[in-house]
Amino acid sequence: MTDAESLTMDLPESVDEPALRRVKTVARLMDEAVRIPGTNTWIGLDPVLGVVPGAGDAVAVGVSLYIVAEAAYLGVPLTTVVRMLANVTADAVLGSIPVVGPVFDTFLKANTWNVSSLEEFVADADDERGAADGGDGPVAIEITEE
Repeated sequence: MTDAESLTMDLPESVDEPALRRVKTVARLMDEAVRIPGTNTWIGLDPVLGVVPGAGDAVAVGVSLYIVAEAAYLGVPLTTVVRMLANVTADAVLGSIPVVGPVFDTFLKANTWNVSSLEEFVADADDERGAADGGDGPVAIEITEE
């Protein structure tokens, strides 16, 4: 699914579409903003921030935690939130290693993985909503007094 398709998919009314767009934009900026010429490798701000010892990694972790917080706000199950936090932790620990940390940040796309988990949750919630009502839309029951 392309980015344009995922932004225009039918979302349940309970999903905050602007929040979903924000986290996708942040993940793209942090993990895949620019393609390295001559390769199929994309990098974002995460490995660039990792070059600044300590402070750069702290900023990157803060941005990554924003994505997790938005996911929790959107109702992602606790197990998924814990998995997302594990991704952020792995990215922070490996990314903070001197010299090789930015290399890990280039290939470890924790933010992109976390947004994928969020999208899976939204898609599953939409599927469950469709299955519950027969998939044909809302069911209206009219009760009248006689």
